[in-house]
Formats: sequence, C-alpha cells, structure tokens
Amino acid sequence: MILVFKHFFYRNYVGLSLWPFIILKEDSLKDDTVLINHERIHLKQQRELLILPFYILYISEWLLRTVLYLDSYRAYQNISFEREAYANEKDMEYLSKRKSFAFFNYLTR
Repeated sequence: MILVFKHFFYRNYVGLSLWPFIILKEDSLKDDTVLINHERIHLKQQRELLILPFYILYISEWLLRTVLYLDSYRAYQNISFEREAYANEKDMEYLSKRKSFAFFNYLTR
C-alpha cells in the first residue's frame, strides 16, 4: 500500500518503506517505477528478517558506518540494504529472481 505524506521527509529523501507501507513525499512519485521498485526491495528485506530485526540491523549498520566514515549520508549510501536496493532498482524483474537474504552480498562491498 502506498501512502503520501508531504511533510514527513528530511532534505532530499522522497520515499520510505515501513512494513507494509511505502510512504512517498509527493503523489506524483507513485508513477516513478524505479523508486517504487527500490522501496519494494526494502519491503522484501523487511519481510524476510521478520520486520523488527531489519530495523535494528539497518540502524546499527548506519550508526557503525557513520562512525567509520564520519559522514551520515555516506553511511546511509553504504548500508547493505541500500546498496542492494540501489544496485537493482532499475531491474523490474529483480524481486522475482532475488535470492533470500541477498543483502548479505552487499555487506563487504
């Protein structure tokens, strides 16, 4: 289910997946197939980790990488969940062929 909340987002962020919702900054973003695919990849990651562990791992990895890089945005870009989503967001068939726990392949890249 896709929801739109215009005042929910910080800076350049335009989409967010919070199981089972995709939350967007603007209604027009519903037509952005790459963004929606990116967020659906996150929903798949959340589901396979039984939701709460996903958020714990996501925040933990972001905190660790923020300390390592001394840059919170660079840390965000290098979270394994984000790496997987960004690497495959343009492949509209990715979710149908994605192997379980594929984000592990992006932990050390």
